[in-house]
Amino acid sequence: MRSLTRDDIVRSARGWIGTPYQHQASLRGVGCDCIGLVRGLWRELIGPEPEPMQPYSPDWAEAGGLETLIALSERHFRAADVNAIRAGDLLVFRFRENAVAKHVGVATDGAHMVHAHDGARVAEVAIGVWRRRIARAFSFPGVA
Repeated sequence: MRSLTRDDIVRSARGWIGTPYQHQASLRGVGCDCIGLVRGLWRELIGPEPEPMQPYSPDWAEAGGLETLIALSERHFRAADVNAIRAGDLLVFRFRENAVAKHVGVATDGAHMVHAHDGARVAEVAIGVWRRRIARAFSFPGVA
């Protein structure tokens, strides 16, 4: 088996562009939310998901007040430098300062990412204003 490369991750993420937003879904071309995008990428690039995803409501992070998304990412990804974003990095965001993190995207280079956002299709966008909202960055396991 060959190593997973950052180009593999970017190519796979771009393959999801145009997928409609669908809460809790994770099927390329059919529907996904931001977590579902990452789940689908994991299946495409690595294999079966490492743990079952529990159902979650749109306000799941606020309701519990826990850093659930960061904890989940820490269990399965490697910490990366938020000040040196690289293609293929998983970016975890807060929508507001001091709020729990509840959004993710995949960097396609140091200035762009692919993400699924409520009310839109999966798209590649400039990180731009999102940069100040980055809570953590991670690398996929086994990335060369």
